[in-house]
Amino acid sequence: MMKKLYTLFTFLLLTVAARAHTLNGIVTDENAVSIPGAKVSLPSMNKQVLANTLGEFVLTDVHLGDSLIIEAGGYEKRLFILDREKYFQADYVFILYPQVKSLEEVNINESFNTLSRTANIDLNLQPVRSSQDLLTLVPGLFIAQHAGGGKAEQLFLRGFDIDHGTDVALSLDGMPVNMVSHAHGQGYSDMHFIMPEVIDRIDFGKGPYDVTKGNFATAGHVDFQTRDRLQNNLLGLEYGMFNHKRITSAINILNGNNGQNAYFATDYMLTDNYFDSPQDFKRINLFAKYTGMVSPTFKLSAQISTFSSSWNASGQIPERAVQSGIISRFGAIDNTEGGETSRTNLQIGLVNKLSPKSILKSDFFVSDYQFTLYSNFTFFLEDAINGDQIRQSEKRRVYGGKTEWKRFLSLNDHKLTITSGAGFRYDDINDIGLAKTTNRKIVREQVQLGDIDETNLFGYVSAELEVNKFIFNVGLRADNFNFYYVDKLDSLYNPRNLSQSVALPKVNVFYNVNKKVQLYLKSGIGYHSNDTRVVLANDNLNRKVLPLAYGSDLGFTYKPNSKLLFNGAAWYLYSEQEFVYVGDAGVVEPSGSSERIGFDFGTTFQPLNWLFIYANVNYAHARSVTDPEGQNYIPLAPKITSNGKAQVNFKNGLYASLAYKYMGDRPANEDNSVIARGYFVNDFTLGLQKKSFVISGTVQNIFNVAWNETQFLTESRLKDELQPVEEIHFTPGTPFNFRAQVKFLF
Repeated sequence: MMKKLYTLFTFLLLTVAARAHTLNGIVTDENAVSIPGAKVSLPSMNKQVLANTLGEFVLTDVHLGDSLIIEAGGYEKRLFILDREKYFQADYVFILYPQVKSLEEVNINESFNTLSRTANIDLNLQPVRSSQDLLTLVPGLFIAQHAGGGKAEQLFLRGFDIDHGTDVALSLDGMPVNMVSHAHGQGYSDMHFIMPEVIDRIDFGKGPYDVTKGNFATAGHVDFQTRDRLQNNLLGLEYGMFNHKRITSAINILNGNNGQNAYFATDYMLTDNYFDSPQDFKRINLFAKYTGMVSPTFKLSAQISTFSSSWNASGQIPERAVQSGIISRFGAIDNTEGGETSRTNLQIGLVNKLSPKSILKSDFFVSDYQFTLYSNFTFFLEDAINGDQIRQSEKRRVYGGKTEWKRFLSLNDHKLTITSGAGFRYDDINDIGLAKTTNRKIVREQVQLGDIDETNLFGYVSAELEVNKFIFNVGLRADNFNFYYVDKLDSLYNPRNLSQSVALPKVNVFYNVNKKVQLYLKSGIGYHSNDTRVVLANDNLNRKVLPLAYGSDLGFTYKPNSKLLFNGAAWYLYSEQEFVYVGDAGVVEPSGSSERIGFDFGTTFQPLNWLFIYANVNYAHARSVTDPEGQNYIPLAPKITSNGKAQVNFKNGLYASLAYKYMGDRPANEDNSVIARGYFVNDFTLGLQKKSFVISGTVQNIFNVAWNETQFLTESRLKDELQPVEEIHFTPGTPFNFRAQVKFLF
């Protein structure tokens, strides 16, 4: 009896496998966006079809157990074993994941993403060391660290000394990184909670031209997207000079089973760095993400991350102290500077493909954030006995979300994409304050202390129409802010609040001359909000609550062949008058309107599959509009910057790169009488990547150049000085520094 049942079961199984099916599929990316032109192959029948403009395809005479190969430019090639009946359901969705490893895969006839794709080639070809290195993949974006590695980096872009984020909007999976009304400075953007191992791709843009970007997106924006899945489990160990140690791990929990992926990643780092006074820097990151296809058209993602760090710092030191031999270039006047910070995030992402022509995408987040920073910029200028150390601190929770709807239409055979979105952000900031301290232990005076509630509501709509060789992109964004502040040092309970709104039009035109040349004209208005304490200050200043920035780009992208790409743009940006809250002093400083004009030029060259060469040069002429000629230089605004690299990736797994970064001299004050000196620094990496491991060594500042990473013109007084001195104070850049890393892949 059992033998007969076995025979019947085998017969039925073979019958099902032999039955021919018609496969109706849709090829999309991980955000449920259709991929037109994807090539779908059925090797067993020697069949190939191309997906249509909606990503749809049909294959006949397909059998259970057949193999299906799907590939498209800019995406990983994927193999699907059709071993289940679910694949033969109508409109089954086949998902491809982005992976650009060759310049040949970059299409220049898009509206916004060409340069982002070239940056992602760099990201995919060679591992990135840190979250700070991720930012340097954006052409023309420079970073500088001046407080022990735990403080957010100083940013420079398009003639802006952005401080820690006033004029570039940073985000991770739809969650903003910039902190409004921060204890240390407006737009403060601490990237250290982002692990480079989990980053899948980077999207960026320069100027205020993207309707989906709001606060701080004046000089530009950078969006980081995390992986939905890990290609491999990994365990990484890193060791370097100056007691540098880092351990990293990432483990798949679910690996594509039934359309579900989940993984967990962590890293722990400690270092003393290269300063005479050890930094005792410690940082831990934990990250977990789940992604699942709830249905063929509905995707859910959820992630949680947390990080904390603590550090000591040597701060900015005066040139005279080094020249006189009081301290070395890596010494400190006050080595009790430093701080501690933490951030915990919960994020939910939803993508619903309502139809083959419409998509609804939502992102929601909540963050819990704490920050304490001790600094001493003037030493003994104000207090000759105790010194001028200050403490800036805050506790906050940030809630926010955004929902965006896209509709793909045809208008007289021309492609039309309608995008609309709405969202909010609410910052609940408690005990934000400034205090005078000694050695981090004694609080001598509480200068400021209060609570802030800041709410941003926004909405936008845009239309992108492709007509013959033209792409027209027109959009309008509206933002409303409500500022609320309670001064806890005021003897009376006197809450203050104010609301204001802005409307931001955007117009972008792209002209695809042919498949090799694209010309474009971008224009738009952006803004960055001012600190709540500036907005609600009790004074008669003609203050700007939401100062606007008016920008325009005229540029081109030229790809003469599959191995070479040029890009360039002439640009202009005008910023309205504003008043800036200086967290270091707890005061309001006026800053008049300004204009910047310049150009960007870059080239990417991949003459061989294993050789990748990239370079860019950027020029900016930055001046104050309200100050007289000769007195209208903008302090620390970069004039000429350039960076690039040459890297090789051989088939045997050996890879190497030589990179450079250059920043020219720039004014340190308004009349250009004091100069912040520039630098030219090189880094070198050599590694071997195999299926089961990666081993690499990196030398930072290979020629051991003495360079200053940050520079400020500051008036200060040392302990035994009778009179204060105004001069350049600086943080020294990295000296020759070697680090080795090994990653085990399994």
